[in-house]
Order: sequence, then C-alpha cells, then structure tokens
Amino acid sequence: MRWWVTWGAGWSGVLTVVALMVTSLESAARGRSWRECLSADLEWYGTAEAIRIADNVLYYQSAHGGWYKNDNSVHPSGHAATEKLTEEQRRVHRDALRERVYPCTLDNGATHSEMRYLAAVHGATGESRFREGFAKGVRYLLKAQYPSGGWAQFYPLRPGYSSRITFNDGAMTGALSVLHEVANGRASMDLLDEELRAECKQAVAKGIACVLKCQIEVKGRKTAWCQQHDERTLAPAQGRISELPSISGAESVDVVRFLMSIERPSLDVIRAVEGAVSWFERASIKGVRVVTVQDDSLPGGRDRRVVEDADADPIWARYYEIGTNRPLFIEQGVVKYNLAELSHSHRVGHGWIGGRWPARLLKVEYPAWRERIGK
Repeated sequence: MRWWVTWGAGWSGVLTVVALMVTSLESAARGRSWRECLSADLEWYGTAEAIRIADNVLYYQSAHGGWYKNDNSVHPSGHAATEKLTEEQRRVHRDALRERVYPCTLDNGATHSEMRYLAAVHGATGESRFREGFAKGVRYLLKAQYPSGGWAQFYPLRPGYSSRITFNDGAMTGALSVLHEVANGRASMDLLDEELRAECKQAVAKGIACVLKCQIEVKGRKTAWCQQHDERTLAPAQGRISELPSISGAESVDVVRFLMSIERPSLDVIRAVEGAVSWFERASIKGVRVVTVQDDSLPGGRDRRVVEDADADPIWARYYEIGTNRPLFIEQGVVKYNLAELSHSHRVGHGWIGGRWPARLLKVEYPAWRERIGK
C-alpha cells in the first residue's frame, strides 16, 4: 500500500516543489531522499530509519515552530534531515540556526512538508514527541497567519516581497491544506485536541475567504491569482524584479485544487473554481510549441524558441497581463510580449511559456469534481 504524505489539495504541486528542493538529500543508510520519505509505503513510517529521520526533523525545528528550507544553506556542514548526524554536525547546525535572522519559511515546501512527515511517523508509532512537534508546527502556522487570512513566505516576517501573501511555490496552499486536514481530522492529521482543532477551523475559514478575495476579476469576470498579493489590500503585488503583478498560469492551479478539496463547497467557492477553470481555457495557447535548439554561437550552445505547430497540445504562460491575457516576458522589470525579445540568458533561464500546469486539472480533475458536487 502506498500512501502519499502530501495528499490533499495541491499535492502534485507540492511534490514537484519538494522534489526540486531536496534532490540532493540522501540518507546514509539507504540513500532515501526527502521526497521518498514523503511518499513511502505506509508501513515504512514505523521503521527505525523513519524514526531516526523524524528525530532529525524535530532537531531542525525552530523555536518558533517552523522550519527553514531543506538545503545546505541551513546546514553549513552539508548535512540534511535524512542523514545520520554526529554531535559535531548537530552543534554546527544549532549554532547556524541560532544566528539565522529568519529561521522559518513556507518557501519550497518547507514547514508544511515536515509537519506531514511528523504526522505520518506519529501515525505509525504513536510516539508523543512527534505529535508535540506537529502541534508546535500548527501553532506556528496559526501565529504566522495575517489578519487578512493569508500567509507570507517567511515568518517572522522578512522585509521586501517575502512579506506579501505568497501563492508562489505553494506557500499559501501548503499552509492552508495542512490546517484544513487537521480541522477535518483527515487521516494521520487527526492527532490534536479539540481546542487546537477549533483554532485551525477558524484559520481555514479566514484563509478560504482570503483566497476568494484575492481572485483577480476583470470587468466582473473571475480569472485566477497572482504569485503574490498585498497582505492588507489583497491586490496583486510585485515579487522579484521579473515578477510584476499579473495572473499566474502555474500557481493558480494548486489554488483551484485546494478549493476543489473542500468537501462541501459554498456557492462562492464553486464560482471561484468555475471562474478559474474558464480563465485557464481562455488563456490556453494553441498552435505553437516551445523548443530548445542547438546554437553553438550562444553561451551553452542552445537557445529556446516558440515555433508554430498546428498539432501541438495547448500550453500556458507563467505570467499573463491583467485585462488582456497576453503572455508576459519580463526582464529587469521591463515587459516584453515575445520570448524572442528577451536576452539569451533570460530566454533559457526561466520557464516563461510552454507549461502544461492546468492540463490534467482541466481534463481529469475538474470533471471529476463537477461529478462529485453534482451538476
């Protein structure tokens, strides 16, 4: 039996993020990556190896209750959650974590994936320390939630765009989906007392209301979401210099998946899903495909181009202009409307266009959801 720790809303997006985040993390015993830890057979979570890794996860937990990214930037020794640690490695990590100004984040799957892992090991072992670590993570998420209902990329807050409500890399949906599963007592998440679960229910209600208010409307018609939204006004907001306010063809998919995971969706939730699905269909780009071609005259010997192909499957852009649905290609804050207009490094260094993020949602998941809630 295979059981996905990251099941629930946005699981595919979270798994993708986690895979990118931790491909270098390997255990000394079996070479098990962090992604494999999150998608193991149910029986594995009770093994000595799983327990050892869970104890590492607890060790890496910040005093605030969250975690930093599972990469070498938090572990100067180069060791990570799945590895066996010496006392010296533990000391080095403890000193580094103590000095880190912003020790907790939801970026790249951090915090909510560690919480899911602890819940899974607790479910297999019943060991109270794993429940306590999970509960500490829940309290962290509750404290980190803005009054407006959203979550920033970092908490304690880091200055700049990281303090915006962040849908980018599944930060918002990662936090919200964990609390949603706790509030509803799903699977291994049913491990907290009623008082804390009640707090989670309130946080989820605020979070859902925030998601619905953040959905971008154009002339009264619902579209999708920006990567970041202002934490007070909820308006689309700029992230990095090449992340101008826009509609995201990627992050919006997991937002819709979360909304579809709500067992008894309100009419507002249904309308939000329908509006986003309709926008995905309108925003699809047909008759072209993105190719990587060899060009020895360029650095790295390759280039990326958009070419015509009447038989190509629909594709989507990462960013769309609000109001026109034109794909955006942004370099140093300057908007361009064709991939070819970007410098070579920007053409090949970012997935501006060619993604198929909503494809499965439109073809499989949305029809199944419509069938479930009744036409």
